[in-house]
Amino acid sequence: MGHATPLLRSYVSGTWHTATDGGVALHDAVTGEEVARVSSAGVDFAAALDYGRTVGGPALRELTFHQRAALLKALASHLREHRDELYALSARTGATKTDSMVDIDGGIGVLFSYGSKGKRELPNDTVYVEGNVEPLSKGGTFVAQHIATPLRGVAVQINAFNFPVWGPLEKFAPAFLAGVPSLVKPASQTAYLTARLVELIVESGILPEGSLQFVAGSVGDLFDHLTSQDLVSFTGSASTAQKLRAHPAVVRNAVRFNAEADSLNCSILGPDARPGTTEFDLYVKQLVTEMTVKAGQKCTAIRRAIVPAELLDDVAAAASARLAKVAVGNPAAEGVRMGALASLEQREEVRRSLKALLDAGTVVFGDPEAVEVVDADAARGAFISPVLLKADPERAEPHEVEAFGPVSTLLPYTSTQHAIDLAARGGGSLAGSIVSADKGFVREVVLGAAPFHGRLLVLDADDAKESTGHGSPMPQLVHGGPGRAGGGEEMGGIRGVLHHMQRTAVQGSPAALGAVTGTWIPGAPRLEDEVHPFRKSLAQLRIGDSVTAGPRTVTLADIDHFAEFTGDTFYAHTDPAAAAENPLFGGIVAHGYLVVSFAAGLFVSPEPGPVLANYGLENLRFLTPVKVGDTLTVTLTAKQITRRIDQEYGEVRWDADVTNQNGESVAKYDVLTLVAKEDR
Repeated sequence: MGHATPLLRSYVSGTWHTATDGGVALHDAVTGEEVARVSSAGVDFAAALDYGRTVGGPALRELTFHQRAALLKALASHLREHRDELYALSARTGATKTDSMVDIDGGIGVLFSYGSKGKRELPNDTVYVEGNVEPLSKGGTFVAQHIATPLRGVAVQINAFNFPVWGPLEKFAPAFLAGVPSLVKPASQTAYLTARLVELIVESGILPEGSLQFVAGSVGDLFDHLTSQDLVSFTGSASTAQKLRAHPAVVRNAVRFNAEADSLNCSILGPDARPGTTEFDLYVKQLVTEMTVKAGQKCTAIRRAIVPAELLDDVAAAASARLAKVAVGNPAAEGVRMGALASLEQREEVRRSLKALLDAGTVVFGDPEAVEVVDADAARGAFISPVLLKADPERAEPHEVEAFGPVSTLLPYTSTQHAIDLAARGGGSLAGSIVSADKGFVREVVLGAAPFHGRLLVLDADDAKESTGHGSPMPQLVHGGPGRAGGGEEMGGIRGVLHHMQRTAVQGSPAALGAVTGTWIPGAPRLEDEVHPFRKSLAQLRIGDSVTAGPRTVTLADIDHFAEFTGDTFYAHTDPAAAAENPLFGGIVAHGYLVVSFAAGLFVSPEPGPVLANYGLENLRFLTPVKVGDTLTVTLTAKQITRRIDQEYGEVRWDADVTNQNGESVAKYDVLTLVAKEDR
């Protein structure tokens, strides 16, 4: 190739592709040495998208949610074995060991998290049923329910330079779990780390072919080939997001476009948190941490430190003292707590932004033009000093200009509403935090600031030891924010999975709807035969298998005994005069849990068999009071069957309907059991 450094390859259409030109040089952020070259010249983007749709999509859709979840866990375990190799490359991006753990271990953790959530919260099926059945007719023969199915396109994922491992994995995991293939395009500055990540994934052979593709370099004409079934998830600048969102193909085909963009995140110190309090110390420590982890190159970092006007000087002094102890330099050197920015170009961009911020304020700590570094050449590496400013909060610059580096601005506020107003002036943020022990202040600020934020952390002495901190996105929670932050949600647990699926309202008869959803729906036929459903293993049990048992008459002696035995002597069960005055009952009634207990006694098949355990009830409702002399009948129907892929048993959800002698439902609920897959 004529170059001493490697030309990063793309992985598209099932093969590794080497660019047809020499590419652009990428440099070590610490030493300035050339690390690799990057180019996507020659990539057939139309073919790559078609490959994802025709090879990756069908392969993923053949798998159930649980099977996809198991593959995510297997992939996470595989990558965990290669962390040291990824750490070594990460250091070349300017990251310290702590920075690398946030990126690499955080990304692997996302895979583990989605693997667990997929198994725990999604069915072992290929269709997701959302919400309850909606009755659409009086007779119950016409009903509806929402389902979610995977889109038939490709999730195009464009990532920023600051998290070359976590960034791709946090987008890939929910898409994969949804059954949608991904095409990953990292920012070029740190693409060499993402390239090695993808090599490890491809070499593992764990994922179905076509479920992950990778482009090193520019996106070329990729957007021209997007369809209404494709998605785009973008992390980067608001200006670039705006251009991509306005691409003719995106607009014409209503392509789902999720953006995580510029975010002037804030942290608000409560007026109660004076020097000497735990909360004051927590605020200062968090502020310095957010300024220096990843050299401040985090989309969630604190850019605006909003503090009570009377505490401004105290916070400035305490933060400056703590910043003075932060050693900047080679991440491999002992004692270094902050490494370099990702590139010299990034450093110049931070300096340009700082000049705009200085029009509205002054430097409290640091020198934008000079920094003492440990075990590195400050002229060759992309090093910059942490810079803390203080500014007039009414000026526009602190609320509009983001210096994407170790920079934060102190802004004084004079009232709670003033603090909320300042937070809102960011125009929409990914994350904010409130540090205070005053719960009234916390409530007012959270409710006032929430419309402008995707996530809010409340930090105090109670949660400090276990808090993950202001800037740590969690895969269980929304990651995104309104307004200038992009308006998207990249994660958010199962919400992130559903983002990659189409919600469809299906209308029909209970039987037809049940056939689609794989569940029994009231009104559909029940299947009763001479074999009690509790005597059937999963291999024999069918959706709709049912048993009707009873009747059993409820006596006053039953109610008295239950009250004495359990200690539940609520007056409606024990005091005839008081119970008669109750407008809901008009006399003694049976305990609801007595009704449930009687029902279990009626439907259970007591001998050892396929049913291994009852592990709970859900959706229990008591609908009609049961009085002395009422007779109870229960109908139990197999509602849903979930086979575990890693156990010799699965879960069965049973519909339980307890009725009285008039045919009125007195209680409805779901019974949850563990049932053997085969006869034991």
